[in-house]
Amino acid sequence: MTRQLASALLAGALAFAVADQAGAACSPENWQECEGKPWVTGKAETPIGSKWWPNPQWGEGDEAGATNWYTKPEVVRRGLAEADRGRAYRIGRPYEADMPLFGSRKFSLRIPGTPTGGPFGANRIIWHDEFLATEVGQVGTQFDGLGHIGVMIGREGDKDEMRFYNGFSETEVGAPYGLRKLGTEKLHPIVGRGILIDVAGAKGVEMLDAGYEITMADVRAALARQGMADFRFAEGDVVLFHTGWGKLWKVDNAKYNSGCPGIGMEVARWLSDEVRAGVVGADTWPVEAVPNPDPACAFCVHQHLITRHGILLHENLFLDELAADGVYRFLYVFSPAPIVGATGSMGAPLAID
Repeated sequence: MTRQLASALLAGALAFAVADQAGAACSPENWQECEGKPWVTGKAETPIGSKWWPNPQWGEGDEAGATNWYTKPEVVRRGLAEADRGRAYRIGRPYEADMPLFGSRKFSLRIPGTPTGGPFGANRIIWHDEFLATEVGQVGTQFDGLGHIGVMIGREGDKDEMRFYNGFSETEVGAPYGLRKLGTEKLHPIVGRGILIDVAGAKGVEMLDAGYEITMADVRAALARQGMADFRFAEGDVVLFHTGWGKLWKVDNAKYNSGCPGIGMEVARWLSDEVRAGVVGADTWPVEAVPNPDPACAFCVHQHLITRHGILLHENLFLDELAADGVYRFLYVFSPAPIVGATGSMGAPLAID
């Protein structure tokens, strides 16, 4: 974890502890008393509210979550209809050792021998291979899978009460050589309509400040500026937020990792309950605002979207070109790498208008 982020989280934790000592009931130890907090849905049966399993949309045992939308022809056709100009944008970033990395994550690529093999045959063929050591689903432009984020409901260490999407427990999911459930191989290829919400552009700034929480008022203002005030979102839409934070990528990695602007629970609930999005993404590393305005919330948007609703997150996207060209509607294409038991996926998402 970066020093800046660690300091921010520690400051939040200390403030939270002081508030708790002063009589505030909601705390990590007393999460049952957090009812009414933005991240708690319904009754506080769990630290994020009422039980979320079985999934009401996709049913008991489902492991594909919101990528199920992209098995529906009408959702795919809606996306394809946006690709009328024939311009393709690569909205993922190159993978390299000096890119910003969260915490202690690493990216190390080696070429074994130069060349790796050969020559063979009368034509004397030679070749290169590579060896890559990294968190394959959690570096660079990363797509968070359903096995990435969960909730500890019971006592610490009780794997039967660590719950993930659709109620799968850590006992069912966890394994050292790949997740037994909710691996990225269970996700469907994604071909759908993409919508860019340029919040930085609407506010007339190059980038939003770290910790700035995007509100529904911001969303409406951005859509109005984009000529989309009356736009009707539909289930399975891919919704991406341009904050400008990506301008720090490989320019000031320490600042990039120290926090970021992003959505909060108000917008997260709109995405899950009204839009019924399939994928949510941004040009930041967690999509949500860090630090959160409420120090008691630790990546609660992740839990709401991924764990409760099975909505996938696409992080560290490159969205500056789309914003500069005023491309707000497009065909979004991404197929998560089917690595059995992986928690997420690297890859090269495309936006085609």
